Amino acid sequence: TSTAAVPTLYTNNTLRNAFGGVLSFFILLLIGVLAFSIRLFSVRSFIPRPFVILLDRSVIKYESVIHEFDPYFNYRVTQFLTKKGIYEFWNWFDDRTWYPLGRVIGGTVYPGLTLTAGTIWWLLNSLNIPLSVETVCVFTAPIFSAFASWATYLLTKEVKGAGAGLTAAVLLAMVPSYISRSVAGSYDNEAVAIFALIFTFYLYLKVCSWGGYTFIINLIPMHVLLCIVTGRYSSRLYIAYAPLVVLGTLLAALVPVVGFNAVMTSEHFASFLVFIIIHVVAFVYYIKGILSPKMFKVAVTLVVTVGLAVCCAVIAVLIALVASSPTKGWSGRSLSLLDPTYASKYIPIIASVSEHQPPTWPSYFMDINVLAFLVPAGIIACFLPLSDASSFIVLYIATSVYFSGVMVRLMLVLAPAACITSGIALSEAFDVLTGSIKFQLPGVTSNAEVDAGETSSDTSEAQTDEVKAEKPDDTSKNRPSKKSKKKERELAENPPAKATAKAKAKAEKKRLLALPLEASVISLLLLVVLGAFYVVHSVWAAAEAYSAPSIVLTTRSRDGLHVFDDFREAYAWLSHNTDVNDKVASWWDYGYQTTAMANRTVIVDNNTWNNTHIATVGTAMSSPERAAWEIFHSLDVKYVLVVFGGLIGYPSDDINKFLWMVRIGGGVFPHIKEPDYLRDGQYRIDSQATPTMLNCLMYKLSYYRFVETDGKAYDRVRRTEIGKKYFKLTHFEE
Repeated sequence: TSTAAVPTLYTNNTLRNAFGGVLSFFILLLIGVLAFSIRLFSVRSFIPRPFVILLDRSVIKYESVIHEFDPYFNYRVTQFLTKKGIYEFWNWFDDRTWYPLGRVIGGTVYPGLTLTAGTIWWLLNSLNIPLSVETVCVFTAPIFSAFASWATYLLTKEVKGAGAGLTAAVLLAMVPSYISRSVAGSYDNEAVAIFALIFTFYLYLKVCSWGGYTFIINLIPMHVLLCIVTGRYSSRLYIAYAPLVVLGTLLAALVPVVGFNAVMTSEHFASFLVFIIIHVVAFVYYIKGILSPKMFKVAVTLVVTVGLAVCCAVIAVLIALVASSPTKGWSGRSLSLLDPTYASKYIPIIASVSEHQPPTWPSYFMDINVLAFLVPAGIIACFLPLSDASSFIVLYIATSVYFSGVMVRLMLVLAPAACITSGIALSEAFDVLTGSIKFQLPGVTSNAEVDAGETSSDTSEAQTDEVKAEKPDDTSKNRPSKKSKKKERELAENPPAKATAKAKAKAEKKRLLALPLEASVISLLLLVVLGAFYVVHSVWAAAEAYSAPSIVLTTRSRDGLHVFDDFREAYAWLSHNTDVNDKVASWWDYGYQTTAMANRTVIVDNNTWNNTHIATVGTAMSSPERAAWEIFHSLDVKYVLVVFGGLIGYPSDDINKFLWMVRIGGGVFPHIKEPDYLRDGQYRIDSQATPTMLNCLMYKLSYYRFVETDGKAYDRVRRTEIGKKYFKLTHFEE
């Protein structure tokens, strides 16, 4: 039996690795199914009846519908792409938005999402699977959430192995922060962007990366610079980064909406600076290998001097290029990330968006749940030991935590980083706890078996090394020589003393690091309970918190579930009762939906590219009726759309958004002053409201004939009776 010990060990390892690979594949497949299916709570018709019963039919309550506001524009663009083709798309001038200015769609939209969904639709129809464009758009996000989970596995596996990768993948599949942006019908850029971000990071760590934007193109240079400073430079780092900058910049410049911004804006300068630095370092390492030590010192001095001169020259040129810009070459959103107070001071249009507000502490618990407690442990595990890959993850989590604290929208960027570090923490914890239990349980693994296993392993390594050293040609022959067989028998029967000592040292180390049996079992059970709590919370978030589309409102009462379909009914009314060339004015939130669902021309929409145009609409809403009529008449407006929730208790109505209309309008037209609409600094619509507030167009259009509903004109959102109940409209007709 001792003669066959080494071959048996090899066979067992091969079988174990093969079984582990197959098991990992099926686990990843199930994780993909989980990531896809958990995002279908918002779609009733797609889920088979048995699953509807299993998941509770009161939860699966909506049809296959596009959600939110921006996705309707993306859906409309995808429809145009599939009907007209790619060349018409690049040259599309849309005269139904931003009247009378219009908008060049091909040059102002990031095309990744649209081209992806359009390609999927084309492939399916080529295979005679006749799905509609809307259906493809609805399910794009769930499909790519499965891809994102698999990309997370690959990225985390590079850092801490397959166990950590599988754990991180299943965490990302269920994390509420990602679910909120990837449920069925959430057809926005994040649907494919998170997968692209994670997969780009994985490819970078695998040394074959090619492109990215803003966050990616700044995080990777930071990691490269960190590796250089800490003495971790290698040729692999150079091969990974140099093509990234060159190809990434060229490919980004080919996208019309980016164009020359790829080399002219401050967001990209860090990548170019590090590009110069890594070439200087690479050249220093090259000449070190071909020069004597004395000549090398002279050459290094020369290279560093020239390199610093080039860097200073490049920096001077960049400063000169951006000095003329009031924002120094940074976009408004980038400045808002670097200075959280910037938007509220200078760009109210950015600050007015709810998802651009800083998150509260409960937001973290809602969106990443127990991962918030596991992230610190994962960061510590990345330092044991610190590698190039683990240092990248530490940098990723540090930057994403900061950015998520500035904008609640960027919790989505934090989610993958939190899942990766939490997966590493859980994997390491399970390894330690299960190892401790296995080491101490009688009859499972005795000390003698540990010693024998370690000795066999070391013996096999020694045997392999000696056979390789003896004759290189032996490895290419079908049958080993008699001399090799004799070596194998000798090594198996009489293990080297060095290998035996090494095995005993390892066994002793395991014994010292093993936790008490009772503590290991209890800790393992607590981790299982923690995971179960995370699963329950994630399923609840997917089913209740993030499944409802904003375009369909629901409320529960003693009579059951009530559905308010007012948005779609209003857009249908516009479509059926107005002329196709009529212009509709509303706050910019509803622009995309109006053009996509009512097919009517709007004055402003969610692209928010022209602040003056939006300020004009805000000024009209803030002005008295006659002045507002004159503004809208100059814009050829036929209809004004307002959203009012005071009757049913819908808080996201135009009265609650009105102060942002005042601020944005006042930023361009100085006669609109916010204090004129406030009473002692408070925003009021009751009897204490200011005359300016009571006579502005928004107040009149929202509360017109409101007193006829209950006789008191009680606003259920503001929880008060309104100040001016009886009035007539002179220039507008309901």
